[in-house]
Amino acid sequence: MPLSKLEAYLRNQDVSFNKIVHHKTYTAQRTAADTHISGKEIAKTVIMKIDNDMCMVVLPGNMQVDINLLKEATGAKDVRLATEIEFKDMFENCEVGAMPPFGNLYGMPVYVAEALKEDVFIAFNAGSHSLLIQMKYADFERLVQPTVFKLAYHASY
Repeated sequence: MPLSKLEAYLRNQDVSFNKIVHHKTYTAQRTAADTHISGKEIAKTVIMKIDNDMCMVVLPGNMQVDINLLKEATGAKDVRLATEIEFKDMFENCEVGAMPPFGNLYGMPVYVAEALKEDVFIAFNAGSHSLLIQMKYADFERLVQPTVFKLAYHASY
């Protein structure tokens, strides 16, 4: 089985990571429960459109994007959630909604909620709804070089 684009990239960058196989889940909170990882350590990737350009917003699984904060921080006029139809073909070999938060591998900017920096490790979908990659946040930030600011609020479930 060939290495995924992400796994090959991480190995090429000499980054330590763990692969975690779990039951198929479609929400960050269910993934957290299934893998026994805190919801705040699950980094979910949300695809947004900011003034017609696609971007990744990465935030803890127990938080939601605050569109007003994102709009203010980016100086954008229009910010909205991208539809699956708009982005489903952008992520080769990834299940829709399971793309890893590595915009640098897909030619798009990445915005990260500052709350994610509080964790030493983060875990995120690795192209599948049943596979996570867990790695140090510091390595993620070094490789992706995201813009980090307050862009989310705690979700109430």
